[in-house]
Amino acid sequence: MPARILLIDDDAGIRDSMRMPLEYEGYEYTAAASAEEGIAAIQRESPDILFLDIKMPGMDGLEALTQIKVLDEGLPVVMISAHGSAAVGADATRRGAVDFIEKPFGAERLLVTIRNVLNQSRLRDENRSLKRAVEARHQMVGESGSLRQVWDAIKRAAPTNATVLLLGESGVGKELVARSIHRNSLRSRERFVQVNCAAIPEELIESELFGHEKGSFTGATEKQIGKFEQADKGTIFLDEIGDMSAKTQAKVLRVLQEGEVERLGSARTIKVDVRVIAATNKELEQEIEKGTFREDLYFRLSVIPITVPPLRDRRDDIPPLVRHFADLFSREHNRRPQRFTQAALDFMHKARWKGNVRELRNTVERLIIMTPRDTIDVDDLRDIVRLDTKPAAGDTEKERPGTLREFKEVAERAFLVEKLREHNWNISKTAEVIGTPRSNLYKKLEQYGISQENDA
Repeated sequence: MPARILLIDDDAGIRDSMRMPLEYEGYEYTAAASAEEGIAAIQRESPDILFLDIKMPGMDGLEALTQIKVLDEGLPVVMISAHGSAAVGADATRRGAVDFIEKPFGAERLLVTIRNVLNQSRLRDENRSLKRAVEARHQMVGESGSLRQVWDAIKRAAPTNATVLLLGESGVGKELVARSIHRNSLRSRERFVQVNCAAIPEELIESELFGHEKGSFTGATEKQIGKFEQADKGTIFLDEIGDMSAKTQAKVLRVLQEGEVERLGSARTIKVDVRVIAATNKELEQEIEKGTFREDLYFRLSVIPITVPPLRDRRDDIPPLVRHFADLFSREHNRRPQRFTQAALDFMHKARWKGNVRELRNTVERLIIMTPRDTIDVDDLRDIVRLDTKPAAGDTEKERPGTLREFKEVAERAFLVEKLREHNWNISKTAEVIGTPRSNLYKKLEQYGISQENDA
């Protein structure tokens, strides 16, 4: 569709001279002789670009620009004037104009200005679309009570500069919480830098976090800016902080205490203004007792601790999560929108999501890709989704296993819980009595979600 150009100018000669080159290039052209007439045309025509004269009788261009920006903030406005000056151009830019050209101007100047403005508008639209897509991928979905508690904590923590420690099992969505804190903070326009401390080899993590100078170690062929410097004025998210070495912990503590970093191979300190959010699936108090995590760093990080609940504690969020992921992946994989039947949603609601939201997300993506029909039903799930074999309290008889595999899982879980109770939840003793290695028993406990807290 051709771009729509609107000119507001009291000079009939300018209005007529612009028509031929614009229409020849395929643009739709409309002109108005006064600011009042032009404002009405904006509401009627919805132009893509507005050319606005500054010197006009009655309402002048600068006053009209202010009103137009209230009416349509996103409309690109190019100011024109025969009496151009730097001060006038600066004033117009401050009020929201995207460009300023002086009369008289030739057709080539006019067309170049239009192409530049349209390119800028296209880039802005693409950036908005990309931003919306990123936000959709990192959206927290659900209305359960436990998730509302997390949202309340986010709202309290976000406007501050306090460090936040996110606690919870793997796959519960700690990264989403970190991004939500950043997005709702005063630093939201600055960078969000994510570092997975467990994924970076020990010999490289200091260089990644703090940077290095050229030649500071073998292989350092170029200077590298560290993640803390990259996040200056913004937020750094240190995921899996419990896997960080003692040496690196000491340097992170220094950043938190002094607000400065030192690149490897440099004696110069660099001031940084960074908001730190950390996350772990480990019990850091136990790591402190074992001597693998610094207590002073723990207290620095956990100014605001937020526990992100596992999916089994927010089962009512599963149906909306499934619908959200189905919509997301249908768009990403260029598929027609696919719908889960209510029976399929009920089946997934009862399933055991050991990997939490991450596992649910990956399962929905697999189903979207592998199911050829527009509707996904229970039969599509049976070989992919595993039912939760842990019965709810007082609900043992309600959900009888429907397959041999489900029966075996229910029976094995019940047997393990019984033996653990007999031996006061002593893992080593129980493993010895039932004739299985302790490591295997730990795997079974994780597989079936068995814990003393829930099953004692």
